[in-house]
Amino acid sequence: MTRRRIGFTTTIPVEVVYAAGCVPVDLNNVFITSSDPGSLVARAELDGYPRTACGWIKGIYSTVLQGDYDAVIAVVEGDCSQTQAMVETLAATGVEIIPFSYPYGRDADLLRAQIEELILRLGTTWEATIEWKKKLDRVRREVWRLDELTWTRGTVSSYQNHYYQVCCSDFNGDPDAFLEEVLRVNRQAAEAQPEDQGGNQPIRLGYIGVPPIFTDFYDWIESIGAKIVFNEVQRQFSMPFDTQDLVEQYLRYTYPYDIFGRIEDIKTEVKKRNLAGLIHYTQTFCFRQIQDMVIRRCIDVPILTIEGDAPCPLDARTKLRLESFVEMLSQPINRR
Repeated sequence: MTRRRIGFTTTIPVEVVYAAGCVPVDLNNVFITSSDPGSLVARAELDGYPRTACGWIKGIYSTVLQGDYDAVIAVVEGDCSQTQAMVETLAATGVEIIPFSYPYGRDADLLRAQIEELILRLGTTWEATIEWKKKLDRVRREVWRLDELTWTRGTVSSYQNHYYQVCCSDFNGDPDAFLEEVLRVNRQAAEAQPEDQGGNQPIRLGYIGVPPIFTDFYDWIESIGAKIVFNEVQRQFSMPFDTQDLVEQYLRYTYPYDIFGRIEDIKTEVKKRNLAGLIHYTQTFCFRQIQDMVIRRCIDVPILTIEGDAPCPLDARTKLRLESFVEMLSQPINRR
């Protein structure tokens, strides 16, 4: 019997999807890793999407239409403000839409009700969902270890840190295979020679904001003498909270709620990981660009804000700004 493929627009309680015997698919990952993500954006615009719509939204729309999905779970509160309109265009073509919301005020009862509704909609049980949480937490712990090896030993690359944490949204549809892959990377990282702790050490940077739509961001960063040792939102996808309570887990997950919870998490990691500065990625036409004002007011480290629109390599202007930022931080007075 073929398992149902359930796409989703951003991280959701994936335990429920696995408990229902379905295959969860993070549509963002399918879009950005496709052979030609730019064509997916173009297809949405040909269908009538405005130029000013978010590139991720347009990419997800086309990914669903060109893929094979039995339903799409749409996070209509706690993610992109354009998601509701996007899923309405999909529903008009016959795609089954399952709405899910993260309550803005972090209300535990409201979140529990949302999870229970998802459980009912997918035809599973709370007990089966909790069993899957236990299974997935074993995988998550290994990803936490990978993250730790990134900033303590420097033996995990910027891209690997991004990739394995961002994949915790759906575990690539196969948690067992994903776990084996992470274990292999962790073994290699643990056995590798630690990064030089002397003057040749790369500039330690944090990346905050949604994952980049640029296709070469992490490779470029390392080519100019820096390293991303903290990926804020990607780390949140790994649910780095040691709790057995499913509702608490998704209440502590910072991304869907107000900016202040994210800021406290960022400040903690800046200090713990001894970061020299932060790169704040913002998506063109996204409401989260406005939050850059609050981030700069509340976080006392150098911050460079960059903006991306469509999937493509870094443009010359952004490369120059990144180079200048790293060069500034490399001066002795700015080394942390």
